Amino acid sequence: MTVTRRHPQWIKVKAPQGEAFFETKRLVRDLHLHTVCEEAHCPNVGECWGQRTATFMLLGEVCTRNCAFCAVAHGRPEAVDPYEPLRVAEAVARLGLRHVVVTSVDRDDLADGGAAHFARTAEAIKRRVPECAVEVLIPDFRGDSVAVETVAAAPIDVLNHNTETVPRLYKCVRPGAKYERSLDLLRHAKRCRPELLTKTGLMLGLGEERDELLAVFADIAAAGCNILTLGQYLRPSGSQLAVERYLAPSEFAALRQEALRLGFRHVESGPLVRSSYHAWQHVA
Repeated sequence: MTVTRRHPQWIKVKAPQGEAFFETKRLVRDLHLHTVCEEAHCPNVGECWGQRTATFMLLGEVCTRNCAFCAVAHGRPEAVDPYEPLRVAEAVARLGLRHVVVTSVDRDDLADGGAAHFARTAEAIKRRVPECAVEVLIPDFRGDSVAVETVAAAPIDVLNHNTETVPRLYKCVRPGAKYERSLDLLRHAKRCRPELLTKTGLMLGLGEERDELLAVFADIAAAGCNILTLGQYLRPSGSQLAVERYLAPSEFAALRQEALRLGFRHVESGPLVRSSYHAWQHVA
């Protein structure tokens, strides 16, 4: 029997409202774009779209993987849209963004996993809005080092790849992914461009133990990663993994201090933190 857990009070968010929210929603629809805000059922969509910012999701809305925590649809994706980078750049210009996060579904059906498409999107944004910082949140490209090099060589300011959870839980949380592969990606990106800011994030509340988390913090720091985000895992629907535990805000604050001792440039830690939540502050 599955037990349904009620969100604690500190998880509550306001319903989306306000003209800015609906303007952002109309813009996303008009330009035929996808966002992780909607596809992944992010709890912060009301706040972020109300601030006229969104995290754009490239390469369609269908993922080739079926991670147990994720609400994004999985199956056979559509063909790559060559004009998508231009539409993302147009959205960045219309929203007046000075920092944008661009992610994608996993596209294991593509030879490069979509790396060239990320690069073209970054180039299009920089041509359209040169002053906008570009952060890419990339998949693992199945460990393809050339794909990582393609993205690292693009005009990006932050390369983000989420580690997601502790090694023990990978098999049930991230089938198809490997912990060491994710660490290798972060290391390789840093070798390609030492000045490039690298970033990763973890979901908490999936059954991980504190000592496991601290070991992962150390591994990530040793990989040269600059920025770490820690947030509460929230079950998007009854089809995904259940929440094992809700961490109190004080626990997130304590974990932030533990991580900062390892030398991270910035650690964003809190129940509602997501990779792209207030991302411009992570590089300030």
